[in-house]
Amino acid sequence: MAEDETPLTGVAWAAAPEAAPAGWTVIGVTVEGAAANLGKGFGLKSGGYLCVSSGRAQAPPGPVVTDVLVLSDRSPQPLGYTRAPEFPEPRPGGSRKKRLYVKLQPVGVADTAVVDIKLSSKSKTLPYYTKAGEIGNFAIWCKKGPVLKPVPKPRSISTGLKQLSLQSPDYGAPAAPCSIKRAASQHEALYDTSNIYGLSAMDGVPFTLHPKFDTRLSSGSNALLTDLNVKSLADIEAEYNYAFVVEKTAAARLPPSVC
Repeated sequence: MAEDETPLTGVAWAAAPEAAPAGWTVIGVTVEGAAANLGKGFGLKSGGYLCVSSGRAQAPPGPVVTDVLVLSDRSPQPLGYTRAPEFPEPRPGGSRKKRLYVKLQPVGVADTAVVDIKLSSKSKTLPYYTKAGEIGNFAIWCKKGPVLKPVPKPRSISTGLKQLSLQSPDYGAPAAPCSIKRAASQHEALYDTSNIYGLSAMDGVPFTLHPKFDTRLSSGSNALLTDLNVKSLADIEAEYNYAFVVEKTAAARLPPSVC
């Protein structure tokens, strides 16, 4: 799509050129150079003008015009189309011999959109334009083009999301040579099989610890062993001895038939 072929965001009708609101462009002349006053063909004695709005240089964020139709007042309103607005608003009870319908779609859904509208005499044909209908002595032509999808801006990761990362804050920082050698030697000792049985300390264990946790566990292992209280078999039997006195007493009180 060329730079000047921005999708239209609205098509309306104005009673006079000065009646169009800000942001709307009035189509004042035809391709032949004649005044584009629709006149009585639109059902008004004072005439009227078509006006359009567009997103100009940037892609419009809202809906865009994907089609325009001109139908008689006896034709039903097409599905998905709305009547074009009028400036100023029409009086209640006013009639129109011809009605202008506009189809709007979100810019993210539309593949093609109306990029230009021109008026001409009924006998003229405009290349690359599609005829939307006729009003009075004029033919309305629409030119369509592909819609450029807006590119979403990359989102920055917030501080809260960074804290949820499984990586440590100092991930990627070079570790001290001594700590690397110590962790490597401890990790190799767990898998050492140079013994008479040919087995390592990790044989049969269904999981392994990450080396960074091995260093923390090994550093405090001596302190954990000093807190252990070794008990003899006699100490264990004395502490956990249970004579079943309550059960025996209850059994003695039961009738002989139950026992």
